[in-house]
Amino acid sequence: MFETTPVAIVILITTVALSLYTMYANPSLLYRLMLSPFEVWRENKWYTIITSGFVHADLTHLLFNMFTFYFFAFQLEAAIGGMKFAVIYFGSMIASDILSLFKHKDNPSYRSLGASGAISGILFSAILYFPMSKLMIFPLPIPIPAPIFGLLYLAWCFYAERNAQDNINHSAHLMGAL
Repeated sequence: MFETTPVAIVILITTVALSLYTMYANPSLLYRLMLSPFEVWRENKWYTIITSGFVHADLTHLLFNMFTFYFFAFQLEAAIGGMKFAVIYFGSMIASDILSLFKHKDNPSYRSLGASGAISGILFSAILYFPMSKLMIFPLPIPIPAPIFGLLYLAWCFYAERNAQDNINHSAHLMGAL
């Protein structure tokens, strides 16, 4: 499988290695790689739109994203090829930060990180490419047709973005999926 998915394996290894390194060995680098819309606009730190997608806040955040990546990325890249896969992954990563860039441009304390937007793009591309597949929502043991899962996920993202009381960038999930 891995010989037909070189882009996905490089993304997986890079994300895990960089996340673990910044979490445990170099937290100051983690802070520099995070997305800060305030700094993007004022200090031209546009690179953080990409670098923030390769670092994670904690082990749970990293494991959840990489678990989802594992189940969808390899199959998708094998079906569509590495170049298209890379365009979807990085395009979703960039798109996932668009709302945050405008919404938080005047907030110097706002920061965002993680691959969730890019992962949402991969998940939704897999749903579109394999519409007859069935997915499960943890902890429900009932398989759901992929398009219905996708609609439920979008509805949840939209609701969570409007009503969130947590530190999760729900707009990144929504924009990455779209």
